[in-house]
Amino acid sequence: MSERYLSNSQQRILRILIHLGGHEVHGLAPGEISKSLDITPANVTHDLANLKHAGLAEPLSDSNRWRLTPRIPQIGVAMLNGIGRAESKLAETKQRFSTQPY
Repeated sequence: MSERYLSNSQQRILRILIHLGGHEVHGLAPGEISKSLDITPANVTHDLANLKHAGLAEPLSDSNRWRLTPRIPQIGVAMLNGIGRAESKLAETKQRFSTQPY
């Protein structure tokens, strides 16, 4: 893939999304994200708003901290389910093609 298709703002949002992983209970404050990733506070605020709009991040109700929504693990579960269905179909096909003719 050509680097000409890369977007700094989209890459920044993805970095924040990845950084939020593992902080689902206590979340991260925007200032912590800003310092950890060397992103301006204004950009963190904008990016968190976009992640919220996409249903991928949410503010904790009792603080100014943010965490991932359950949507991320739901995507992972859907992927694993899809792989399981593919494995079943492959096993069925393998069984069908490996039986001896009558």
